[in-house]
Amino acid sequence: MGGAASTIAKLEAEVQTLQLRLEQNVAATRISDALTEAVIVEEVAAPASHSRLLEMILETAASVISARAAALFLIDEAAGDLVCEAAIGGSAERVKQIRVPLGHGIAGGVALSGLPLAVAEASSDPRWAKDIGERVGYAPESIVCVPLFYEDRVIGSLELLDKETATSFTPADLHTLSLFAPQAAVTIEQSRSRLNAAALFAAALGEGVDGALAQQLRGFGKLIDDNPSFRASLELARLVREVAQAGDRERQACRAILRNFADYIRSRPK
Repeated sequence: MGGAASTIAKLEAEVQTLQLRLEQNVAATRISDALTEAVIVEEVAAPASHSRLLEMILETAASVISARAAALFLIDEAAGDLVCEAAIGGSAERVKQIRVPLGHGIAGGVALSGLPLAVAEASSDPRWAKDIGERVGYAPESIVCVPLFYEDRVIGSLELLDKETATSFTPADLHTLSLFAPQAAVTIEQSRSRLNAAALFAAALGEGVDGALAQQLRGFGKLIDDNPSFRASLELARLVREVAQAGDRERQACRAILRNFADYIRSRPK
């Protein structure tokens, strides 16, 4: 009996070892797939680049509509509220990272309803979030705000404050901002989806990976993010992909140029 029990224990240990190896192989495959996807979807953007992108969206909107200040709010699905991810003009530094409950204030109401809104004499309008205005030290005279739709869901709201050349925003301003918002939403979502390689690995791996392996993967992803050479390689891959999508003739020309350049590099004296 003792010998049989010992044999069974050894077999069970071997089975557990094989299962662990299988799980690690599956994880490795998913890591490879994630890295391939990172290359295909352009480049792995750094957080600073993402922040700058949001500011550029606000600067563009404010310039077109002639607004003195602007704020971009994105929905935090887990918390169920809005987070101000970027702001320019006014009390921008105080507004950044402020949280607004969905349905609260102009930005919260627009994000909840999915309907654009223009408000004159905003500081006396009951829909304006007076508590937030007092907290950041800014009371706007007029506000125009539109929802940010990505596919069929609202991901946030884009708010402009105080028309530079008039006392309030016009229906034309609201229409123009509504046309701009979908393009901004697509750009934001694409940037967020490739914010960093660490997040990409975490999403690819999902659940079921032990803590030690997950920690190693996060560290590996961070190394990729912090590696200028790797980031430059991804930028090159993005450019090649862009050319390849133009057509067969463009692909052939790109291949010929790269092959000739590679041959030249190989022929150089070491």
